[in-house]
Amino acid sequence: MHVPDGFIDAPVSIAAGVAAAGAVAISLRGARRELDERAAPLAGLVAAFIFAVQMLNFPVAAGTSGHLLGGALAAILVGPCTGVLCVSVVLLMQGILFADGGLTALGVNISVMGVVTVVVAYAIFRGLLKVLPRTRASVTAAAFTGALLSVPAAAAAFTALYAVGGTTDVPVAKVFTAMVGVHVLIGVGEAAITAATVGAVLAVRPDLVHGARGLTAPLKLRVGDQLVDAPAPAAVPAAARSTKKVWASGLVTALVLAGFGSYYASASPDGLEKVAADKGIDQKVTEHAAADSPLADYSVKDITDARLSGGLAGVIGVGATVVLGTGIFWTVRRRRVRDLTAASTASPAA
Repeated sequence: MHVPDGFIDAPVSIAAGVAAAGAVAISLRGARRELDERAAPLAGLVAAFIFAVQMLNFPVAAGTSGHLLGGALAAILVGPCTGVLCVSVVLLMQGILFADGGLTALGVNISVMGVVTVVVAYAIFRGLLKVLPRTRASVTAAAFTGALLSVPAAAAAFTALYAVGGTTDVPVAKVFTAMVGVHVLIGVGEAAITAATVGAVLAVRPDLVHGARGLTAPLKLRVGDQLVDAPAPAAVPAAARSTKKVWASGLVTALVLAGFGSYYASASPDGLEKVAADKGIDQKVTEHAAADSPLADYSVKDITDARLSGGLAGVIGVGATVVLGTGIFWTVRRRRVRDLTAASTASPAA
């Protein structure tokens, strides 16, 4: 659902850019609370994983494909504020390096693919966890549902922007019906990928899933005819809390998906591209400012072998995303540590 330059007019694109910048600023502040010693090392990896999986378009209907948006996955794994930043990093890298998603439409893409998906998915996820049993299965089911509904919500958000600032004269009702219809199908794929990933992390390290923290019910022991709280478990050794194995496994998985799996992705246009072509809302699309990038269209310039060119571009993209993301999130993490240190130092004086 990467919106190119020319779909939305300049005033609405600027307004969306301002809204996206505001959302990113708020998320930077909120991420200070979320990026603790567990989440900080993984946030950059989550961004890189989303980048890799977005290269794996899957067929959803005749002549149409879809790909992961990633907002639900990021929000559940590392928190909603950090999730917005993860998707924003991915969209920035895709727009600058790979000419995927217009640069003037970056604010539109962050608002639609980052903010809307995160807000809708995480709200549904938390709402369901309040009524479902406190189990890992409930977390996975809630993740599935939140991800499923976040995709058509993003499609509806794009339609709303098109209704205000679309550059072509196509009835909004037709755009809405087509966009939401195809993205409901794409949402099924999004939900399956999100649930599978969240379930896999839950099975190995449930403490690393932000959305699952605090859901484990206190252990009870029966003493006579009464149930009493069990003693608190011993502190987990630092080695057991380490995220190095999870980080390394996740990075290898992302590199394999982007470097090898992407070659087998569907070549059909994604949902937005298909709707744009069918309904004629792409009549005023303009050439991407980074069209001459050596990595444009997810291929390395001057490498003629398609498998090697696409795979190398994917590996470069994963590497660049994890470096940029990790740098941003560690900077935010250090700010959190400084704030906590300053607060603890000021407390005795007060």
